[in-house]
Amino acid sequence: MDYSNIGYPGIWSIFYLFTRVQLGTKTIEKRLALLLESQREYLYQDKFTREALEKENVQVFNLAQYMHNCGGFPIYTNTSVKYFPCGEDKFEEMKIQLESAKEFIFMEYFIIENGVMWDTILEILERKARQGVEVRVMYDGMCSLALLPYNYPKKIREKGIQCKMYAPIVPFLSTYQNNRDHRKILVIDGHTAFTGGINLADEYINEYERFGHWKDTAIMLKGEAVKSFTLMFLSMWDIDVRKKEDLEKYIKKNFNFQDKVKTEGYIMPYGDSPFDSENVGEQVYMDILNTANRYVHIMTPYLILDNEMITALTYSAKRGIETIIIMPHIPDKKAAYLLARTYYEELIEAGVKIYEYTPGFVHAKVFVSDDEKAVVGTINMDFRSFYLHFECASYIYKNSVIRKIEEDFQNTLKKCQLITIEDCKKLGLMKKLIGRTLKLFAPLM
Repeated sequence: MDYSNIGYPGIWSIFYLFTRVQLGTKTIEKRLALLLESQREYLYQDKFTREALEKENVQVFNLAQYMHNCGGFPIYTNTSVKYFPCGEDKFEEMKIQLESAKEFIFMEYFIIENGVMWDTILEILERKARQGVEVRVMYDGMCSLALLPYNYPKKIREKGIQCKMYAPIVPFLSTYQNNRDHRKILVIDGHTAFTGGINLADEYINEYERFGHWKDTAIMLKGEAVKSFTLMFLSMWDIDVRKKEDLEKYIKKNFNFQDKVKTEGYIMPYGDSPFDSENVGEQVYMDILNTANRYVHIMTPYLILDNEMITALTYSAKRGIETIIIMPHIPDKKAAYLLARTYYEELIEAGVKIYEYTPGFVHAKVFVSDDEKAVVGTINMDFRSFYLHFECASYIYKNSVIRKIEEDFQNTLKKCQLITIEDCKKLGLMKKLIGRTLKLFAPLM
């Protein structure tokens, strides 16, 4: 269950009045700024990587410059990437990698829910903690509303595992509850990391069916780029405490990735925070749309767009770029789906092709372009991901895994139906009216 995009304004209005995050916005801003400053020496941009990229593709180089200057995220070589086209595949690889942990395991997930997936992982974590591996687990406080008891971190700590909630929900008046931790990060020993759309709950591995077949994706990184995910995790872990981490302990400075990892191309992990002035998640998507030469293929569960993203999508299609979006056919939130439908007609008329995944629900957050660029991460195409949540993703350039991502897109497309202008016009008057009304609440959905 993904609470990040609950599409019912009435429900959010109630939470808006009766909940708050423990820290105020200004406090979080200052704390994050201090944490990022303390990490800066580890997030330097390697000179040789920068120069090689500039010679190879100046447009990608310019994006990398923006990401490092404004977000603090370097671009790396010496990193391998493995793609998982479904949650079941990621789960199997996660178990293998967790079993191999020798030093530390960091887990940061939006949703954790008891079931086959989490119970299996927790058993491994308990065993690793007994073996002396440092294990930290962090999840978003929204879980305490329905999925886990409020005292769950205490229960996990009793097993020898460090555990905390980000921003527990408490009954006081404030607006800050909108800023959730929507990231999905697993880091093992500083050399292996996972990210993508898959949370730690059974619907993500199709252990049971909620909205038809659950289509999701993830990637595993091995190599130097894992450093960015390690530091991303630590910045969130320490966001509400005055603690100075021993970063040297977790950064693999002397680990010869070049000899140990088969690598190619460039990898740029990055995070997005609601407490700075840069919307890097949206900027990366728009950069791909604006610089594509042949195609941009997108998978997203939600389509709640601002004017900038509408312009980028329509401009891409109007200049002859094959621009395709795969959306769910069976939505998890009917209100969000009706709102997404209000954007269909304008996009289709501009030449954007929209397909819906007929077997069920697409939860993947994927961009792939020209067999050269791809993004896999947690960032939905909606206001919450672009402006309100903590998010993360990896930008991939000139790596053979991109062909596998595109192959998965094409395989998924075969299970989809094309939405036409006629389909848009057939939508009932009441549904259209509800969708247009919901558009007034788009920034909250």
